[in-house]
Amino acid sequence: MRNWRDTALAATAVAALLTLTACGQDEGDRIGGQSVGAAAPAGAPGEGAGYGGKDYGGAYGSGAASSGAASTPAGQLAVRKGTANGDVLTDAEGRTLYRFDKDSADPPKSACEGDCATAWPVVSAEGAKAPAGVDSALLGALTRPDGTKQLTVDGWPMYRYAKDTKAGDTNGHGVGGTWYAAAPDGKKAAAGASPGPAAGEGGGDAADDGAGDGYGGGSDEGSGGGSGGGEEAPAARAGLSVREDPKLGEIVVDGEGRTVYRFTKDSAWPMKTACTGACLEKWPVVEPVAKADTEGITTKGYVTFERPDGKSQQTIDCWPLYTFAGDKKPGDTNGQGVGGTWYAVSPDGKLVGAPK
Repeated sequence: MRNWRDTALAATAVAALLTLTACGQDEGDRIGGQSVGAAAPAGAPGEGAGYGGKDYGGAYGSGAASSGAASTPAGQLAVRKGTANGDVLTDAEGRTLYRFDKDSADPPKSACEGDCATAWPVVSAEGAKAPAGVDSALLGALTRPDGTKQLTVDGWPMYRYAKDTKAGDTNGHGVGGTWYAAAPDGKKAAAGASPGPAAGEGGGDAADDGAGDGYGGGSDEGSGGGSGGGEEAPAARAGLSVREDPKLGEIVVDGEGRTVYRFTKDSAWPMKTACTGACLEKWPVVEPVAKADTEGITTKGYVTFERPDGKSQQTIDCWPLYTFAGDKKPGDTNGQGVGGTWYAVSPDGKLVGAPK
């Protein structure tokens, strides 16, 4: 009896050690996780090919056509002004168009095929017309191996993102540190490129519809630590880097200069999230960023967290990372201290300014 118990304890310890090693290793692996209170962790799919797909690959398997998802015509292009990423190019249906850093513009060439093209459907050049104020000479076409004529803008092949479910979505911006919404001239859209709110967006504060939910969902967006000065995000900023804040000191920011936060109700070991549902509307997850696209931060526990809700989330030291919807411009730190549970992140993954 004693031997059986000792063997079981030893096996449990080994399993725990292996999982801890996976979480703390210095690699960009993907780890399945769970919501606090969930019955079981979500499965962890294999590493993607750098094109930002969550379940892409395992989800549709090797049966996908080599050309990826069927392309749809671009039609009359338009410009959506004043988004968080500046002026963004859209198709006739208002869906955001993207460009891929691994492609080339001179000569135009696509590096996205097969599974990648399912995650990022190509935009057909059929019927493409330049938006008002944009030189039509920037539009072109690339002939793909399957014969599809793919729209190019200033030489850059154009794509949509499968996880953009409605007009105006920009869920693909910054994915993998290689995918970006396209500006009207084919360049990467960047925060601060266009002043003013987007059409239909109000400038007033959010209504106070309740408090005490722990994630700031019912509080006024300005109830956190205040603005950090509203600096512009440089175009060459790494996907995750460090900024010196005048009040908080060194804090982690994303590729658009937005402050990165941690939630004290999350757990790094075992890796769990307590921010789900409506919480994510206020606190969007930081999507995976290639380790090579970071600067000045620790790579300990730098892994991708596969959430039960299907989202892929970047972690530092195994802690899930978020941004705050109430931060309206690069340098804002309005999320600092919200609900006594949300805090900016130091370069080594620690909470900044949290009570001891």
